[in-house]
Amino acid sequence: MSAKIGGFYELRNMIKTVHLLITGKVQGVFYRASSRKEAIKWGLKGWVRNTDSGAVEMIVTGDEQSLNNFIKWCGLGPDRAKVENVTKTDAPLTHFDAFKIK
Repeated sequence: MSAKIGGFYELRNMIKTVHLLITGKVQGVFYRASSRKEAIKWGLKGWVRNTDSGAVEMIVTGDEQSLNNFIKWCGLGPDRAKVENVTKTDAPLTHFDAFKIK
């Protein structure tokens, strides 16, 4: 949605894609399943997977506000998780059909 302001358009709820890397005790604690449920709650699409290094990696597309709320949740994770760090990197805009666990 955009509104014209002084000849320019202000973008609201701009759709974007981010890459997230979550470290800590995030494998074996239902982090992927919980993050899928949370992403669906916020209307986000993309994927989540475990990495060989013990982290959880995601590519997520959605509006900026929903992404911000989701990233805040990622810093907490499910009850048994102990998140140490969430690294967010902007990624090329990618369209997905759903949010999937890889």
